[in-house]
Amino acid sequence: MSPTNYSTLSACLADVPDPRDARGKRHEWLYLLTLIGVALLAGQRSWVAMVSWLVAHQAELIAALQPKRRRLPSLSTLRRSLCAIDVSDLEVRIAQYTQTLAQSDPTSGSVVTQTGERLAGQAIDGKTVRGASQAGKKVHLVSIVRHENAIVLGQRRVSEKRDERQAAKVLFGEVPLQGRLTTMDALHTQRWEAETILNAQGQYLMVVKPNQRTLYQEIQWAFEPLPPINRFEQDFWDYQVCQTHDRGHGRLERRTLESTTRLNGYLNWPGVSQVLRRTCWSQDLVTKHISQEIHYGVTSLSRQLVSLTDIEQFWRWHWTIENCTHYPRDVSMGEDASSIRSGNAPQALAALRNAFISALRIDGWAYLPNAFRHFAHNVQHSLRFIGALST
Repeated sequence: MSPTNYSTLSACLADVPDPRDARGKRHEWLYLLTLIGVALLAGQRSWVAMVSWLVAHQAELIAALQPKRRRLPSLSTLRRSLCAIDVSDLEVRIAQYTQTLAQSDPTSGSVVTQTGERLAGQAIDGKTVRGASQAGKKVHLVSIVRHENAIVLGQRRVSEKRDERQAAKVLFGEVPLQGRLTTMDALHTQRWEAETILNAQGQYLMVVKPNQRTLYQEIQWAFEPLPPINRFEQDFWDYQVCQTHDRGHGRLERRTLESTTRLNGYLNWPGVSQVLRRTCWSQDLVTKHISQEIHYGVTSLSRQLVSLTDIEQFWRWHWTIENCTHYPRDVSMGEDASSIRSGNAPQALAALRNAFISALRIDGWAYLPNAFRHFAHNVQHSLRFIGALST
């Protein structure tokens, strides 16, 4: 499939192939997908809620979309359509659409390097759709998400969480890596993933945990005598440190990021430029309880390219995928609570939710429930937003 720069979601859906038998085509395929899309945009979470909303706005929808049969499809027709959709094709086309959106916002989630170029960050992580997985067959989706603005650049399904690395092989071929920093948790701290990113002329920031036992122990031991206590140790370890402080959400937080280049040759890890230790100290302002977590990492980012403060910013931005993508899908869009679990419907709806989250963020909606309430009462705005009507 050749890359396509889709400017609207409607144009993207128009190219998704129709899986129905010729004898069963009572409604236009794009008409069905458009109705599902605007119902989702209106914040409807179940098949019954979607159909109820569509019926409540039936006259306006038919007048605007002009379907041949001049009526709405039944609930079973909508459900069968989404269950049978070629979900892989849908995900690829939605990824092409969201990547076009990302091009319109080149500054979010990026820093200016010391060479004057802009380096954008993106995170890879997985999420289990709990509601759909309760029926027995797990729906675990792996995504690559742009830092800060939460644009979902690509998504793939795997059978189990441990299979996320197989999805990474596919996603790395579909999502641009060149000139970007890809951040990942310990599950993806693999030599081949580092090599794939470097071969594509990208950068990586990987968290190291005991699942990589030898690598973890070597980094842990190296940081035991640090910070240095004199100038000679400072020179030996080529040591750098930065601290950031925050107060909010009832907590006082302090994060310390330390770096050494002394292990670069010793670790024999592909393209490593710095080894990192990140200490997160937090105090609850009400209970005065203090907690502390220590994490280790490796990165291909050199000190000649970015500062340690920039790396700390990328590390914090990594949680965009949880806070601005997975959480809104669960809470604002009710994904985990949804009982829709048949066929390809859960995966297809997740892909559509990704598209709407990305488009709404670009459109300036910081709080998604406000967007859903707005579009639930403005059918014409909904149709224009997805491109079903000309502006």
